[in-house]
Amino acid sequence: MQNIREILERNPIIPALKNDNYLDEAIKSSSEIVFVIMANILNIKEIVRKLKEAQKIVYVHVDMIDGLSSSNNGVEYLMKEIKPDGIITTKHNIVAFANKNGIKVIQRFFVLDSFSLENTISHIKENKPSAVEILPGLMPKIIKKINASIRIPVITGGLVDEKEDIINALTSGAVGISTTCKNIWEI
Repeated sequence: MQNIREILERNPIIPALKNDNYLDEAIKSSSEIVFVIMANILNIKEIVRKLKEAQKIVYVHVDMIDGLSSSNNGVEYLMKEIKPDGIITTKHNIVAFANKNGIKVIQRFFVLDSFSLENTISHIKENKPSAVEILPGLMPKIIKKINASIRIPVITGGLVDEKEDIINALTSGAVGISTTCKNIWEI
């Protein structure tokens, strides 16, 4: 699989799916990557299968699969049985497990104040995920600070629903923007 930075340089907008809502639109989108940020143990395999058939690169938010534990065993099951290209998680121990097992991992952080910003940068440097996703995605100043402190791709997400949000995030150094707002998937 190609480097996530290279893929997002071609098309930085990442459709983010909640269950199978807008699955067909994500398949038809020009984006090479799709995030499955919510699903359940009953539908995740079919969602991933359809996306992979459409030659999409699929990252599954392991913490948000209803009925599946976001533990090492849950990740191992997901990778062996569901077969996404990588995972998304907020959990530091899952990032460590993924790295140890050669699993592509995007670590998601919620930056709410200066303390969480400092912790975020510290955890990124310690955990070394494949990429990070910073939420909410409407914080150009924070995106710049994080991007200046680390050497891995920064993706933003959360509350992104206008073209201006995408431009601001990219101008601030983000390489990708995940959004559930299907109206801007093709901007």
